[in-house]
Amino acid sequence: MPQTAIPFMQLRGGSSKGLYFLATDLPTDEQARNKVLLDAVGRDARQIDGLGGADPLTSKVAVVSLSSRPDADIDYLFVQVVVGENRVDTTPNCGNILAGVGPFAIEAGLVKAQHPQTPVRVYMVNSGKICELLLHTPNAEMSYQGDTRIDGVPSSSAPVICNYSDIAGSACGSLLPTGRVLDRIDDIEVSCVDNGMPVVVLRAADFGISGDESPAELNANDELKARLQSIRLQLGPMMNLGDVDGASVPKMCLISPAKQGGLVNTRTFIPYQCHAAIGVLGAVSVATACILPGSVAEGMVTVPVGSPMQLSIEHPSGEFSVSLEVDDSGEIPEVTKAGLMRTARLLSRGELYLPE
Repeated sequence: MPQTAIPFMQLRGGSSKGLYFLATDLPTDEQARNKVLLDAVGRDARQIDGLGGADPLTSKVAVVSLSSRPDADIDYLFVQVVVGENRVDTTPNCGNILAGVGPFAIEAGLVKAQHPQTPVRVYMVNSGKICELLLHTPNAEMSYQGDTRIDGVPSSSAPVICNYSDIAGSACGSLLPTGRVLDRIDDIEVSCVDNGMPVVVLRAADFGISGDESPAELNANDELKARLQSIRLQLGPMMNLGDVDGASVPKMCLISPAKQGGLVNTRTFIPYQCHAAIGVLGAVSVATACILPGSVAEGMVTVPVGSPMQLSIEHPSGEFSVSLEVDDSGEIPEVTKAGLMRTARLLSRGELYLPE
């Protein structure tokens, strides 16, 4: 049977892994493009006929192109292939896969590396926001070697600095999508925040759990997942997301007191399975919820003073450090900039073969 070859690269970005394509190598029609990406990653739950890893964290795609915007070098569309459902979701961003966009742009010849560092301004098509990546490029070459470690990745690598500006309301249109810091759904208090990623923050104790259970234990708790889904479905329209049944957002994050000296401990459902760590922009939204007076985190966390704030978000694989620059002059704190450190590594490049 004839097959079609498409150039691709596979990179680990942060604690995720995905396929990276030039937009010019894919169909311009959205439906045709999505069919190609489903074939590339895999349509069934095992993704046996594609390059996906049968896990949400390894079923991700970046579509990259040169930007025509004066404030950006690169346009980046994130595509989540929904495992086992034969469909894609372009609603959310992914900050982990974003960490690989800069290296991909250099490897693909879209951006020329500088010595010793290369800034790459990325326009995030999904949210309409900008992030500047700072890459380690000694001798004007992309380098993946370094001593930087992030939890959820076994090896060290060169750092990728991610500076996000003005990311509030990325998918919902406002930082507080419901217009309130605190809501009550099914007699459970929640805080809904969209500072780069729509997240519903809830207290683990309100569900009768400690919050430091393993992801496997929580994934086996059908009663807990049913309660979270009920809350999620009711909040979808309230967060300007509409019917979220089957959608990738909002994420559901259970918080509990920090166990290792961080700001707060988390268990995040993305949205149906408990994450082995926490997403980049999910961590930003959770950190933001924690500094808002009157949120579900009030009384649980000790918020540092000053700006920038250095906040450690604990998760099942370790912790995620978030730096927030905050303006306290308004009614509620406003995050003006979020800084994060990730790593990335090129894993493979070549041609991916699809059915004709």
